[in-house]
Amino acid sequence: MFGLYQGLCGVYFWHSLPTSNSVCLAVIERAFSLRSPSPRNMENILPLVKNIVPPLTSKKHKGQDGRIGIIGGCQEYTGAPYFAAISALKAGADVSHVFCTKDAATVIKSYSPELIVHPILDSPNAVAEFEKWLPRLHSIVVGPGLGRDDKLLENAKGIIGKSRSRDIPIVIDADGLWLVSQHPSIIQGYQMGILTPNVMEFSRLYEAVCQDSMDSSDKKRNVMRLSEAMGNLTVVLKGEEDIIFDGDKMVVCSHEGSSRRCGGQGDLLSGCLGVMAHWAFMSTTEKTNGVKPSLIAAFGACSLTRQCNRQAFHRHGRATTTTDMIAEIGAAFKKLFES
Repeated sequence: MFGLYQGLCGVYFWHSLPTSNSVCLAVIERAFSLRSPSPRNMENILPLVKNIVPPLTSKKHKGQDGRIGIIGGCQEYTGAPYFAAISALKAGADVSHVFCTKDAATVIKSYSPELIVHPILDSPNAVAEFEKWLPRLHSIVVGPGLGRDDKLLENAKGIIGKSRSRDIPIVIDADGLWLVSQHPSIIQGYQMGILTPNVMEFSRLYEAVCQDSMDSSDKKRNVMRLSEAMGNLTVVLKGEEDIIFDGDKMVVCSHEGSSRRCGGQGDLLSGCLGVMAHWAFMSTTEKTNGVKPSLIAAFGACSLTRQCNRQAFHRHGRATTTTDMIAEIGAAFKKLFES
């Protein structure tokens, strides 16, 4: 059974009303799009993201606007953690840490002197080593370049557990989602957790967690079911349009990007989401209008990624890469959230 209510800034959402028969069917929303011919939809949603962006002021000290930890990086995959970490910095974080394997550390350091790289992820006491840094982190992103080595996955499990105990946002992407599909309980029910699967990752997660075959014709319903099965976690299904559901409300981000789909775009999104989640969860209820912070942060990160893609494609066309998109973060951020 569904009810309609007027939400933030006049946007209407469908939300679930308690019934004895319905468990997974929770929400259908009035989808809006930043491409909509009506500018009112743009005006309705963007203030929520703008509200959580911390002002730049000389009164702050380094670290206040975000210290983000990226959990991933192994011999095979060094680009993904770099993309996530540098994107967090470009979006406005003050410090980005990468916790990776020993053989990936030198490579990742060579990409940028601006990242703090910890070669601990494959050490016997990786979780204890990470825990020393945990009080300095505002959020973590688990998965970019993680790989599927059993030892690394076990250490990532421990890191997620320690981070949950500190009540910080946890974004899970890429092979971190593979880990969740094998062990859903590591993040299940954690209301500061955000899952960001693409279509293939979503299908694997859905079948593992919901223990049911997926109806590919109804993506919104699938997202709602997975979110509820995971304890009302925020789920971001990336695709032609990004479907975001927080266990209560759903928004669809259809901000114009481009037809170019190069590897690494999801890492850019997860890094930006890591810092935006910190900002959102630190914001007052006045600034979020009572909307779940993870929903606002996810919409902001999806919109920013799409705008970067659009701008980079305008410059480079078919040759566009994620490096080109990262170069657009500053201008895209200003256009969307500071204009």
